[in-house]
Amino acid sequence: MQIEFPASRPSGDYALVIPALGSNRPAAAALSAANVDAALRAQRFDGDSGSTAEVFADDGGTVRRIVFVGAGGGSTPPEAAEKIGGGAIAKLLTSGETHVVIDLSGLNFDADAAARVALSASLRAWRYDRYRTKLKDKQKPTVAKVTIVGGGEGAKARWDDRWSAVAEGASLTRELVTEPANIIYPETFVERVRAAAEGTGLEVEALDGAAMAKLGMGALLGVAQGSVRDARLLVLRWNGGAEGETPVAFVGKGVTFDTGGISIKPAAGMEAMKWDMGGAGGVAGAMLALAKRKAKANIVAICGLVENMPDGNAQRPGDVVTSMSGQTIEVINTDAEGRLVLADAITYVQRTYKPKTIIDFATLTGAILISLGHEYAGLFSPDDGLANKLTKAGATSGDKLWRMPLGEPFDRLIDSPIADMKNVGPREGGSITAAQFIKRFVDDGVAWAHVDMAGKAWADKASDTYDKGATGFAVRLLDQFVADNLER
Repeated sequence: MQIEFPASRPSGDYALVIPALGSNRPAAAALSAANVDAALRAQRFDGDSGSTAEVFADDGGTVRRIVFVGAGGGSTPPEAAEKIGGGAIAKLLTSGETHVVIDLSGLNFDADAAARVALSASLRAWRYDRYRTKLKDKQKPTVAKVTIVGGGEGAKARWDDRWSAVAEGASLTRELVTEPANIIYPETFVERVRAAAEGTGLEVEALDGAAMAKLGMGALLGVAQGSVRDARLLVLRWNGGAEGETPVAFVGKGVTFDTGGISIKPAAGMEAMKWDMGGAGGVAGAMLALAKRKAKANIVAICGLVENMPDGNAQRPGDVVTSMSGQTIEVINTDAEGRLVLADAITYVQRTYKPKTIIDFATLTGAILISLGHEYAGLFSPDDGLANKLTKAGATSGDKLWRMPLGEPFDRLIDSPIADMKNVGPREGGSITAAQFIKRFVDDGVAWAHVDMAGKAWADKASDTYDKGATGFAVRLLDQFVADNLER
């Protein structure tokens, strides 16, 4: 979708979008006020957040479709920007209109807020119709161009330098998460990311199962052993900071399909387990965004990629595996596989790159859904400073986090009578014991945070920045974290 930022409204045929911050809708001043006000009253439009109204009115001698988008009276410019851009596209994407003009005049938006309108419009417009061969014309997207006027000077530069890259990174994440498991599996995940990274300067490397076996990654490979798909460890490096400076590490769980293994999941809803690689997808998309906008930071990302299947060679409940760290794990439940993948991925990144900070992302537990629903991802960290930075980045970006507890009483619950630990504790506190398991593989002195995003990778209802389906979670969060804390 083409994005433009001219100084004033263009001529010609287009749909006009007028934002309303409560009763404040300054861009409507030039319209026939009596007719517009009557139409808005008839639709009970009051400018509340998420509300829309549509009228046809005279606009300088042209009868034009005009859409009013409510952003709420108390919204900050970034919050309002997200609702304006996303609300406009949600209303008009399949309307038959090809050109949408969003007039921000009188709202006192700076360049960043105006560019965020473009970001939310771009994110909300994303669709994946590759396998839909019989779409009716009325179901097809028609909007090809969005023009934003009345924003702060420099909005185009802000879009070009920052937010367009974030939109591209989120698109990659959504593509990876949306694709079915017969298309995206460990090998093709790597290929898709490698193709997206071409020409960006993002370094891409991948280890196959044989290479991981030599390194002793028994935890990760134990998950993969029931599948005909060979595992991969994807390594992404972005060196945009000071030469020789130790990188910050991002780690993503990439279970490209999760049957549960021998501890098999119920059939109902199992098709959704194609998105159990959402953590790896989010990390990969974030790295693409950071590379495309030339972030001034050194970052390494590790994605542990496996498929969890229940064939005759599959890992059994009760098996004991030895992780790369040397610690042994009694596998009580083969459906608690993501933490096994993360354990070896975290050990690998520590031994290879010696980061001082590690942040991992995983669609890890159903228990986090019981705690937080689909509104927040769970944040676990013993480091208050890192937790606060991530929480702030989440609030700013819209990828919201809620901090959860850790502690020694929870850690005792995963002690095993025959190994160093078992991979599950009791039903109670399931997301916490999962985090405690991962913590056992983090070296002393390393600042670590774990994000359980099981409720955030996929959505069954639309929002301002995505339709039903893949959300692109973690891309905006990590981009904001890097911008706030790593770039100088």
